[in-house]
Amino acid sequence: MLARIRSSLLQGIDALPCEVEVDHDPTAIDKPPLIVGLPDAAVKESLERVRSALMNSGYYPSSGRTLINLAPADLKKEGPVYDLPIAAGLLAVGGVIRERPEAGLDFRTAVMAGELALDGRVRPIKGALALASMARATGAAAAIVPAENAAEAAVVSGIEVYGVRTLAELVGLLTGQLDFGPQPAPDVAGLLRHAEAPIDFGEVRGQESVKRAITISAAGSHNLLLLGPPGTGKTMMAKALPGILPPLSPEEAIEITRIYSAAGVLPAGQGLVTSRPVRSPHHTASSPAVCGGGIIPRPGEISLAHKGVLFLDELAEFPRTVLETLRQPLEDHVVTIARANGTLRFPASFMLVAAMNPTPKGDMPAGEVGRRAMEKYLAKISGPLLDRIDIHVEAPAVPFDQLTGRAGTNGTTSAKMRDMAAAARGRQVARQGVGTPNSRLSGRQLDELAPMDEACREVLRQAMTELKLSARAYDKIRRVARTIADLAGEERLAVGHVSEAVGYRLLDRAG
Repeated sequence: MLARIRSSLLQGIDALPCEVEVDHDPTAIDKPPLIVGLPDAAVKESLERVRSALMNSGYYPSSGRTLINLAPADLKKEGPVYDLPIAAGLLAVGGVIRERPEAGLDFRTAVMAGELALDGRVRPIKGALALASMARATGAAAAIVPAENAAEAAVVSGIEVYGVRTLAELVGLLTGQLDFGPQPAPDVAGLLRHAEAPIDFGEVRGQESVKRAITISAAGSHNLLLLGPPGTGKTMMAKALPGILPPLSPEEAIEITRIYSAAGVLPAGQGLVTSRPVRSPHHTASSPAVCGGGIIPRPGEISLAHKGVLFLDELAEFPRTVLETLRQPLEDHVVTIARANGTLRFPASFMLVAAMNPTPKGDMPAGEVGRRAMEKYLAKISGPLLDRIDIHVEAPAVPFDQLTGRAGTNGTTSAKMRDMAAAARGRQVARQGVGTPNSRLSGRQLDELAPMDEACREVLRQAMTELKLSARAYDKIRRVARTIADLAGEERLAVGHVSEAVGYRLLDRAG
């Protein structure tokens, strides 16, 4: 007897259809069970897990040979996600569940995946949201996932999602023996409205010049480098940055959640990522950990920072090979991973916020010897990478009076910075449309949308000559100046806008 169960194959952050075919021959009692279709070790072990789960749940597999095929057979299958569909196939060939049942759900119309424990419990899996999206796209009537993944999968509208905790619940659902309703769809817009930033800029003592640079960065989606000694609040401000960015749209939240789900890092019980992510990989992280990779590629930190912030603390301590891999994603906003059997592209539209000390000791240099030490330390970061960072700003040590609060209030709050950035972004949307912040304007667009008079051009000409800036830095200055003008509510660039933008090429001057 043959049963076909619909499941999924996770490739990158997308799910592809996978059919689990279970063929049972009761006459071939001397042949061992077999799984074919490019299974990895975890999939090959599924048979033993499934048999124990069935027996411990009160369902006894028939004697005879079982052949299981995972189609398409030319794509590698990995992980324990096929435990549940294999168990359903064995229950189908054993007559426990049937096609076109009088009550319950027809197993042929559902897409299912899940890992089984030996006692029949169903454990969570990666990629449940992608599975639900694929199920809807292929016309399935329902998606059956572990109960812990149900809230995540239910984010996908237009398909019924059922979460099961045990193998017995799966049987009850498919036979109608249990009163089983689908997982309620979450109120995505409501969840996003109540998302709050963990840190307010009002908690940061002093650093008003840095807050100004961060506001510009948030207003135009510009990459940012903070240079200063330890203890000046660089890390704290980087973590507060998402609080002044626009709230996530439902589409952005679902896209981020899909990445987190595929990577297996979605927090337990959380069905949706509701705030812009901040990822802070350690400087010992490898290139695959940062950019993604593996035998079967998985998203890295830059994809987990999609629509949010990638914070690289102690930038100069990262291996140069890791830093250089960021250059292509910073330009293209995707990361491409090539393997012998194909190429995968992961989304990587993030704001890079980097922080570093001026010297290996961490202190600001003094005298000629200190200046040479600083130049040597900064030389660990390549010029092309620095060119791709729009704003370089110094975060100086905080004076004692500001640190203790004796100088008055803490200064600019997140609410004020958020309002300023939102107003500037509104001007960009009106001028350029949705999805094109100032940081992504091309040279031709800058010629049209960032017009300069002769005085502005002269300031920029002097900066290019004296600082020996690259053509890429020239466009970076114009993009930042465009954002500064938007913050001021002005359509044409003025000398002050261009001069301030030039002032943010700190490391170009140091070099």
